[in-house]
Amino acid sequence: MLHMFKWKTDEFSWVDFTIDVLRILIVLAIVVGSWNTLSEGRISFAQWVNLFIAGLSQGSIYALIALGYTLVYGILLMINFAHGEVFMAGAFSTVFLAEALNRTGFLNQSPVLAILLMILFAGLVSMTVAILLERIAYRPLRGSPRLVPLITAIGASFFLQYTFRGLYGSGFKAYPQVKILQGALQIGSINIPTVQIFVFVSALVLMFGLYWLVERSRIGKAMRAVSENKEVARLMGIDIDWVILFTFGVGGFLAGSAGVINGMFRPQGVNFFMGFIPGIKAFTAAVLGGIGNIPGAMLGGLFLGVIEAIGPNLVLAGLGIPGANQLKDVIAFTMLVLVLIFRPQGILGERLSEKKA
Repeated sequence: MLHMFKWKTDEFSWVDFTIDVLRILIVLAIVVGSWNTLSEGRISFAQWVNLFIAGLSQGSIYALIALGYTLVYGILLMINFAHGEVFMAGAFSTVFLAEALNRTGFLNQSPVLAILLMILFAGLVSMTVAILLERIAYRPLRGSPRLVPLITAIGASFFLQYTFRGLYGSGFKAYPQVKILQGALQIGSINIPTVQIFVFVSALVLMFGLYWLVERSRIGKAMRAVSENKEVARLMGIDIDWVILFTFGVGGFLAGSAGVINGMFRPQGVNFFMGFIPGIKAFTAAVLGGIGNIPGAMLGGLFLGVIEAIGPNLVLAGLGIPGANQLKDVIAFTMLVLVLIFRPQGILGERLSEKKA
């Protein structure tokens, strides 16, 4: 009798039951909210397209930052929670260069060259910070339990925040407006701001550049070898420390570039704390796409940006939730929780073996 009772109890799992109920409730909420919004015709087709394009632009910035998370995780199996501050370092430092270029008139006289110069400068600043992080904070802990570098990354995040607060002050800065990016492309009733086209195209160029670097170049092959098996890569003559340092540098350069692109897209709000929210959202994008998977990070960032732009208007407004447009951060962090519950490996990720995980 006791044996039968134990067998039936083991067969039923309250955790699985709760997750299944949660799945059903979430699907119902999405269906009901979407149906109410679409049936009432609250938003026109042109407005939906504009929201989608705005989401792609914001998502491409998340994707650039997320690539730094996924590159480091692919090599070291660690989450660099200081990566948001690497993004902040480049963006915050370059705002002073942007102001100088604007005062001299060079920013609007030669906008393409000026923006390239700012992206290069921000990328080098963030690359330097990322390399110093790896060399000083992470390399001495490489053989430690995985919780140790995780805690160190959180401490490094606070250290960088208040270091740059001491260097640049606690006030808010803003990137100057670039005249060439203030127009819009009109396609029928759809109005696409030029700055959104710039953001999306710039991010795509950087993402495809990274993909070529990893898949086609010699150092990219070394990165993939180190990611697969460090000991075998060392036996084949690959300098493990150099490859890891290079990986941090590339991730830092992308984050710094994203800082300038974000400054062109949303000029306001540049300060020492600006990396926290984008960093968490980029981590969400990396998890969503499959942490350690480069195409997954790209796809996850774009997907998160679109969901963040459309979700509040499509689902939350349809459910009658007031101030839906102010809850886009809730959408992003809810996505993180849902991915961790329902598909921890992400969209393109693979389940790791217990040994590798």
